[in-house]
Amino acid sequence: MSDFDALGLKPVLLAALKDAGLTTPTPIQDKAIPLAMAGNDVLGLAQTGTGKTMAFGIPLVSHLMDMPERPAAKTAKSLILAPTRELVNQIAEALRTLTKKTHLKVNVVVGGQSINKQIHHLLKGTDILVATPGRLIDLMDRKAVDLRTVKHLVLDEADQMLDMGFIHALRRIAPKLGTPRHTMLFSATMPKQMEDLSKAYLTNPQRVQVAPPGKAADKVTQSVHHLSKGDKPAKLREILSRDMDALTLVFSRTKHGAEKLMKGLVADGYNAASIHGNKSQGQRDRAIKAFRDGDIKVLVATDVAARGIDIPGVAYVINYDLPDVPDNYVHRIGRTARAGREGEAIAFCAPDEADLLRQIEKLMKIEVPVASGSAPKNPVARKPQQRSQGRGKGQGRPAANAVAKPNGNRRRRNRSRKAA
Repeated sequence: MSDFDALGLKPVLLAALKDAGLTTPTPIQDKAIPLAMAGNDVLGLAQTGTGKTMAFGIPLVSHLMDMPERPAAKTAKSLILAPTRELVNQIAEALRTLTKKTHLKVNVVVGGQSINKQIHHLLKGTDILVATPGRLIDLMDRKAVDLRTVKHLVLDEADQMLDMGFIHALRRIAPKLGTPRHTMLFSATMPKQMEDLSKAYLTNPQRVQVAPPGKAADKVTQSVHHLSKGDKPAKLREILSRDMDALTLVFSRTKHGAEKLMKGLVADGYNAASIHGNKSQGQRDRAIKAFRDGDIKVLVATDVAARGIDIPGVAYVINYDLPDVPDNYVHRIGRTARAGREGEAIAFCAPDEADLLRQIEKLMKIEVPVASGSAPKNPVARKPQQRSQGRGKGQGRPAANAVAKPNGNRRRRNRSRKAA
């Protein structure tokens, strides 16, 4: 297959893809779209930045175009669930490029925005509903949405939904959906829980994998600086000063750390902004837009943004703090080298983060090249920080009455989530 023409898509879809500058399918699209178009349930595995949204969006829109009847009040024909507000908005934006010359309507429901406005928008029904699980549960509890007509379900970044505890919400949502239905599940990694999830919600799925789980995009150049925690600020400024016009995404482990880091950069004359769970949805949207437009050159973020930013122009990703969960490193550095471009991922590793680096290297089956310093010979494990138990404003939440007892790995993932 050399281009989208070979997929047998409707002319209006081909025109929309051409208008968006998309002419050749990515590997995940090349493999997944024909299977989904044929009505198969699909389990898609690919690292971030490989075009998963269009891999499920194109067949979904194509199927819905064959359903000309208007949706009834408060109903939806299809449902896409994603773990973060940023990712939901990104998916909806991509789908609107496909549906702009069709009768299909795309609605978004996420936390951090007026639920009354969302209830009003759902009154007329929608063809495609893109949602975070927590806010969708809120709307279901208020009887503002009827999911019995949903015949297409997409779970995007499903592994992150598991990490964030949304499996409980999914167990409440799934029984309310229509049957039989067409289901597509996309993920960047494949932990054992994902296998269980696919068996529970997909029927005879066709598995599509274009890169081993835990592998970074091919065009990402990685390096690590071994240094003390106190030397990180100076090293960050040194790197940023090399290319002041480059779009650089800097990851901090905690909300407080991200905000403090951003304010320090601004005070030193850098054009910086921050996004994290303590920011309102409006603040986060404005910061991402300014970053995408190039008005902001440095965006400091927690892992809340690791899968929610699709900006091809990001030149550098700097892991100011290494993540507690190794998979999150892969998702972070996947914010660069997107859409076929090259990018650079730079990590800072303090002595108490050496074990985190080893876990990352074990997952990726590589040794990250050392740019400066050297790893401690007898590293001391980093002590977990005491974090606030509050959830970032507007984050989706799992069902309050269904809380599983976490194991050790789950507790570590929960610490990472609360930091966002």
